[in-house]
Amino acid sequence: MPPLTVDILLLFAIVAVALFLFVTEPVPIDITAIGVMVALIALEPWTRVDAATGVGGFSSSATVTVLAMFVLSEGIRQSGLINIIGGQIADRFGDSPFKQLLAVLGLSGGTAGFINNTPVVAIMIPMVLAISKQTGVSPSKLLMPVSFMAMLGGMLTLVGTSTSILASDVSARLIGHPFSMFEFTQLGLVVLLTGGVYLATVGPSLLPERIRIDEELIEEFEMTEYLTEVVVRGDSPFVGQTVYRSLESLDVDADIVQLVRNDRAFTEPLGPKEIREGDVLVLRTDRESLMTLVDAEGLDLAPDAEVTDEQLATETEAIDAETEQSLVEVVISPEASLIGETLETLNFRNRYDATVLAIRRGGRVIHARMDERHLRAGDTLLVQATEDTIRRLSNDRHFIVGGRLTRPDFRTRKIPIALGIVAAVVGLAAAGIAPILVTALGGIVAMVATGCVKPNEVYSAVDWGVIVLLAGLIPLGVSMERTGAAEWLASVVVASAGGFDAVIVLGLFYLFTALVTNVVSNNASVVLMIPVAVDTAEAIGADPFSFVLAVTFAASTAMLTPIGYQTNLMVYGPGGYKFTDFVRLGGPLQLLLTVVTTLEIVFFWGV
Repeated sequence: MPPLTVDILLLFAIVAVALFLFVTEPVPIDITAIGVMVALIALEPWTRVDAATGVGGFSSSATVTVLAMFVLSEGIRQSGLINIIGGQIADRFGDSPFKQLLAVLGLSGGTAGFINNTPVVAIMIPMVLAISKQTGVSPSKLLMPVSFMAMLGGMLTLVGTSTSILASDVSARLIGHPFSMFEFTQLGLVVLLTGGVYLATVGPSLLPERIRIDEELIEEFEMTEYLTEVVVRGDSPFVGQTVYRSLESLDVDADIVQLVRNDRAFTEPLGPKEIREGDVLVLRTDRESLMTLVDAEGLDLAPDAEVTDEQLATETEAIDAETEQSLVEVVISPEASLIGETLETLNFRNRYDATVLAIRRGGRVIHARMDERHLRAGDTLLVQATEDTIRRLSNDRHFIVGGRLTRPDFRTRKIPIALGIVAAVVGLAAAGIAPILVTALGGIVAMVATGCVKPNEVYSAVDWGVIVLLAGLIPLGVSMERTGAAEWLASVVVASAGGFDAVIVLGLFYLFTALVTNVVSNNASVVLMIPVAVDTAEAIGADPFSFVLAVTFAASTAMLTPIGYQTNLMVYGPGGYKFTDFVRLGGPLQLLLTVVTTLEIVFFWGV
């Protein structure tokens, strides 16, 4: 066993701090990655990472390729192709829950091999919610399988996920063997089919129906006790004040959602509206705050004050289709810049002309002090807004609006062009005519030149958090090799294996990487585990490439927690899932894939 030097101990300390920050997330994980990069450069005598190597991750072929794939995926998204297919699935298979499940799984898994799986799931969430409303099947039965299939589908080709692209870069550096476009497609197909059969047969019995589709949104978000009507008396201090000012000085957890005057309902923008005697106010508040308002502010409870979906989704002062109010579910995307903000700091109501009535975080619905809650990826907001506002939210990549399959501004005429560009990018790289880095960058130019993606959409299409994460972590892998940390860990693994067969060691690497990925970033798992896997394979006389593949596939199958993979976070709120639901469905599948993937790697590549 090589000696445990000061260099190695210091690097392990950096890794330990980074892993702690990845798990607890006091700051976004991409900021943690930048911190890792800075620490490695600052401690160069021990980490062996100079400034040029430290920032080299930003110019890495992996980082630039992932950036380009985000833009190519945006071209497909803007064409509306997947939304159109989703509408056809709803129409064709709406009467058969099993056929509907198969179609949804096939669409999710099949497209994720050529389009980054995060935007695939972003597109499919509103599609699944719309299908659920039509067929009566709970979205809880569909959304987690969609996320899992998108993960597995991402392993069909090199460009399906950023994990594979990064792993290819690390593999090229360590063993001189980058991945070709269809290097592991045969393994990806086996894994995808295995997961699909499991999710279609065993999955439905393991997933609970967390959301009842026959409920109104008011009931689904448990709003019955938090929405009520009050009448403004003549002696109320509210009279003559604007809606915005009326509650500003009061220490109560309440919002005025709607104002009704002479049988005409007024909603957003509601802040400037002046309150008059006899106005009926629809309040979102708890019982304690309601009693405070009734006692001190000259308000009376309205008779039969029960608020329904239909009452809130009514026409406003203009009596115009564009100003008709609707209740919709809006999911916070994992790449949203507003994560960590609150509704108050965002000034959400005035900024978006929309009222948030409740927040669903997994299986928990939040009503109290919503303005003070820090927003998280995957949070589902129950929003009351006009059709114009809903359309703006639908066009914003930071939000996923549930149940909205189509938009009037989809570039459907560009579908053949967008598909042709993606096919050319993949085909030219697969044929060896040009590296994927070059074809992907050429694809960006083609997407903009043909109008599939507008110039101002190029930068907004990129998930910069992922780009910074990749760039920040790449030097960590370099330091693992240069300091000997990877070799030392490999020697510990070999000593612990106790003479196990190489196939068993390969399976253990897969399982351990999969478990690590469920609590830290999948890209961090690849950077940390591939160097150790390569050194372990060389130490036991096995094929290093087989071990690289095991780590790569395992890092893309984080199925035990909602935080292990971005697509899991995206479905967490809309599905109303509990944390343990992922273990219930994902645990058996994780073990099944450990066996299947290990044996298939041995079958195709040996060990």
